Amino acid sequence: MTDRVAFVPLARPTFDIPYARNMAETARAALSASGLDVLGPEDLVEDERRARALASELSTQPIELLVLFQATFADSTMAMALARAISVPVLLWAVPEPHTGGRLRLNSLCGINLAAHAFTRSGIRYHTLYAPPDSTAAVDKVHALAAAARVRRRLAQARVARVGDHPAGFDTCEPEAEALHEVFGARVVQVDLQAELFPAVRSLPSDAVDPLLDDLSGRLQGLSTLDARATRGTLSIYRVLQEMARDKVFDAYAIRCWPEFFTDLGCAACGAMSLLNDAMIPASCEADVNGALTELILQELSGEPVFGTDMVSLDAGLDAVVLWHCGKAPLSMADPDSPIATTIHSNRRLPLLMDFSLRPGRVTVARVSRATGEYRLVLGGGEIVAGPKPFSGTTGYLRFDRPAMEVLDIILAEGLEHHIALTYGDHRPALRVLADLLDLPVLDLTP
Repeated sequence: MTDRVAFVPLARPTFDIPYARNMAETARAALSASGLDVLGPEDLVEDERRARALASELSTQPIELLVLFQATFADSTMAMALARAISVPVLLWAVPEPHTGGRLRLNSLCGINLAAHAFTRSGIRYHTLYAPPDSTAAVDKVHALAAAARVRRRLAQARVARVGDHPAGFDTCEPEAEALHEVFGARVVQVDLQAELFPAVRSLPSDAVDPLLDDLSGRLQGLSTLDARATRGTLSIYRVLQEMARDKVFDAYAIRCWPEFFTDLGCAACGAMSLLNDAMIPASCEADVNGALTELILQELSGEPVFGTDMVSLDAGLDAVVLWHCGKAPLSMADPDSPIATTIHSNRRLPLLMDFSLRPGRVTVARVSRATGEYRLVLGGGEIVAGPKPFSGTTGYLRFDRPAMEVLDIILAEGLEHHIALTYGDHRPALRVLADLLDLPVLDLTP
């Protein structure tokens, strides 16, 4: 996904304007080449009148981040005019210049120092960057800031459907709807299993899942060997939840996945949740609202599906923890070198569950945690590595960026929740920025 940023180069005409213009053009080109949608003036902004006019124009644009590029020294008036009018996170960017023994051509660093002081006195939050205009690290930081700002805005509008209640003894899934709304802006909407969801599933026409069944029959090994009525039941759950998400504008689900789906509908919710995750509608097990919110965060950052999972074992030989959750991982996470199979629930003996190993690759893990009573953002990085399939269902080996036993020691000592979410790619920089934007402490499992 493409994030939109406003890039405004500030300067004073008493400095080396050709050099400053070259710095600004280089920075803007680097941001555009990296995939960002860059708005703002092509030329330098050199006076407060122009800054105010530009602030009025940009304040109506849908942008995630305001980049104030200090092309030369300037006092804080232009920066303040822009930051006060545009209600998005602000990055103050200064560039180094050569120590020539001669003229100070830009004095860019002193410029953001003045702006930072003015912002602090005015209560305007900001981030800073001191790096060359074509620096990879600088571009990466802009990406992280823009992505985090986008996710924060998305969370403020999010609606998480809590379908049923969390099981007794699963304190890790206990919701705090008011606190969650206060911190993240997201709202929790309760959906009753018996009064709302199950009647909708039962009343769905039997042929409504035929196209889906035909499609999956060509993709999933063993689907035709499973109990047909139960399989159709799982696919009906998916169709109803998919339609409900569209009609009621739900961004994620926290679903009480047992025992009622087995006992009352005669099928498993797991396969439906796998398909929801694959359709970019995060679905967490055991009515875990904070888990669903975590999955939504990772999905928004990565642009890819997310898997909410348990850590159920440790493999000393691989120095990896074993991830497993019944059969709900998105199909797009399957290892392409192995078939995507179907199976029945290991305890309840009913379909439909997915059965595959996770594909190898870099991943980010995260958890919106309230283990201490206050919200924290837990994050970490690692690799999904290949190995013999440890259990039936959807599973894989996660080798963290530090010894597995050390990570488990932290999780257990901190009393963290038993669900953790993962997506492919390294999104920790943006997660750290998001935590800062939300005033959340960070617990890094792999610093």
